[in-house]
Amino acid sequence: MRPGWEGKIRNVDKGRLGEANAAAYLEAEGWTILARNWRCPAGELDIVALRGEDLAFVEVKTVDAYGPESASRLLGPSKRRHIVESSKYFLALKREYNRMRPRYDVILVRGSAVCRHIPQAFLEHP
Repeated sequence: MRPGWEGKIRNVDKGRLGEANAAAYLEAEGWTILARNWRCPAGELDIVALRGEDLAFVEVKTVDAYGPESASRLLGPSKRRHIVESSKYFLALKREYNRMRPRYDVILVRGSAVCRHIPQAFLEHP
């Protein structure tokens, strides 16, 4: 390991910590976590959560010192397309959720805290 890296958290670890904090936040808001880091040929879903008839496919982004605005550049059209395609795989394999209302949320995490939850952050068809 290079000098100066001993105390730094790797990006993967930061992402996992952010996802854990986002999942805890959602559970506190009454959501049931159905899946975390769910992978398929189209990509990965950070969190899939259910509350009532709402089925949220949640992308978790760790934001830097520039705040929530810095996350917008991380969720471009290609990333959104991968999330939508992954959600379709999820629903094809988990047919019991097909009658739910799907939505695409984004949760922004700074440090160890959720700083913003954006329900219905984007649509399947822009």
